Amino acid sequence: MLRVTKLTDYATVVMTVLAARPDEVLSATELAEAAGLEPPTVSKLLKPLAQAGLVEGLRGVRGGYRLTRAASEITLIEIVEAMEGPLAITECSQGESHCGIASQCGVRSNWRLINDVVSDALRAVTLAQMLHPLPLADRRRISVDVVS
Repeated sequence: MLRVTKLTDYATVVMTVLAARPDEVLSATELAEAAGLEPPTVSKLLKPLAQAGLVEGLRGVRGGYRLTRAASEITLIEIVEAMEGPLAITECSQGESHCGIASQCGVRSNWRLINDVVSDALRAVTLAQMLHPLPLADRRRISVDVVS
């Protein structure tokens, strides 16, 4: 099954908490409480999110965390890549492949296309949009023409 890790899922939840309260600076404990997560987990998430430039930590009595820019300017691909590195559905989806059969593989180009479609879909959804879940009826299908 293809899925993001729990930590990436949790990172998205923490980011939506910050997005819902853009004028506030929240401590890791406050973020954990609002997200329904354990404080050590939230602290673990904040480090790669800060390294990626998505959140910033402020020191002092009123210290805590906030988004570095508006939620409408942060995309899901940024959160996924902050937590997991560059998106690669298969070994050969990235530029440098260490796959032993890459030179004779007949499906590599299709996997790269699929990887690009998933990347584009994540790039098209902002953190601000994640604040408003879609009803099941409004979810759309993505059609893709795979090159044969």
